[in-house]
Amino acid sequence: MASDTSPDPRPSWAQTLRVYLEPASLRMFALGFAAGLPLLLVLGTLSFRLREAGIDRTTIGYLSWVGLAYGFKWCWAPLVDRLPIPLLTRALGRRRSWLLVSQLAIAAALVGMAVADPRQGLDVVVWCALAVAFASATQDIALDAFRIESADAQRQGALAATYQTGYRLAMIWAGAGVLWIAARNEIAGGGYQQVGWTTAYLVMAASMAVGVLTVLFSREPARVELPPARSAAEWLQGALIEPFADFLRRYGKQAVLILALIGVYRISDVVMGIMANPFYVDMGYTKDQVAGVSKVYGVIMTLLGAFIGGALAMRLGVMRVLMLGAVLSAASNLLFAWLAGHGASLLALVFVISADNLSAGVASAAFIAYLSSLTNVSYSATQYALFSSMMLLAPKWLAGYSGAFVDAHGYVPFFLGTAALGLPVLVLVWLATRWLPTPQAAGLSADSPATPGARA
Repeated sequence: MASDTSPDPRPSWAQTLRVYLEPASLRMFALGFAAGLPLLLVLGTLSFRLREAGIDRTTIGYLSWVGLAYGFKWCWAPLVDRLPIPLLTRALGRRRSWLLVSQLAIAAALVGMAVADPRQGLDVVVWCALAVAFASATQDIALDAFRIESADAQRQGALAATYQTGYRLAMIWAGAGVLWIAARNEIAGGGYQQVGWTTAYLVMAASMAVGVLTVLFSREPARVELPPARSAAEWLQGALIEPFADFLRRYGKQAVLILALIGVYRISDVVMGIMANPFYVDMGYTKDQVAGVSKVYGVIMTLLGAFIGGALAMRLGVMRVLMLGAVLSAASNLLFAWLAGHGASLLALVFVISADNLSAGVASAAFIAYLSSLTNVSYSATQYALFSSMMLLAPKWLAGYSGAFVDAHGYVPFFLGTAALGLPVLVLVWLATRWLPTPQAAGLSADSPATPGARA
């Protein structure tokens, strides 16, 4: 049975908490905000906007397939990992140049979503949402590599926690903040009002300045030098094939179990999340109510969950916290089924959103630390893109049918079904704890690949 303990002595609580104030952690907080901002604007928040504009739930569910861009980012991750951007890479470095270009592209596409009116047709909205998703996935590729290369393996849990805190705060801003801004800019009369949504999405585009400024004032992490390619075929071998071959060499048959765990770990949250905002609209909650609850209680519980997950991962080991996160994620979906029977109760909404954000914070911090530990820094962008793509591919595809399921069966069976999707996750985490090593791959040098016997 594999253990996730370390031979090194455990850090004190003071040392554990002090790592959150280190410059690398603070940078990850700001860059996590930039990474988390676009996601809801093309998924959850967009579904609220479309439902309010009168778009049916089945169509909203299918439009969530825009998020599949995140599931295929491994296809162009080798280019982000290796290909320089003319002039910009020389000035900023490999990671920062790709971060800056992707952030500017996100802001531009959000402006397009701001001015498009879904009542006049969905084409412009969909194409701009696809552009946001593609640029956001590219930002994720570069940012994951930047994070992994910015600290040793022992600090990856802390970086994951601060990254997740910034990420989840951005999701609150892109969820509750958008609703609050849209409501403040409406003209009396109710119903869908384009002017409010235009203002809200323009503010979101401007908010990408947080990431742009952080990139400009950050240092490029130490680059892992690789032998120069002597031909185009050799470059393609190193950029496209070797990152995946390295992973298979290190884990062999165990790679199947690792990829299966990665592929379903967040399935409950992802499938349920597409219908959460249409559910709030159909239950009769106002934009102000959803925004207020998410901003206050959601933020508090997200921060608490992320820091609990990061701290526990450092002290108890990642696998134990992965199991805890899987249990909490499935259980929080049951609360949405309970909420469906309580009408538009504001107190019940506070309880459900608080519990959901707490569980998501714990699960995400541990999961990011686990994915980071699997990665060889020689191929950090490509390998992490593979892992995070696997995490989203099946859940995003399944989530596309969520609207059709709700239309056919209702919300309560839907939420119960998404909770049941979490049961196989518990089995896979248990199997991984027994049969798999927890590698310390994030700190590997180019000439020292991880071995299956390494421990985190």
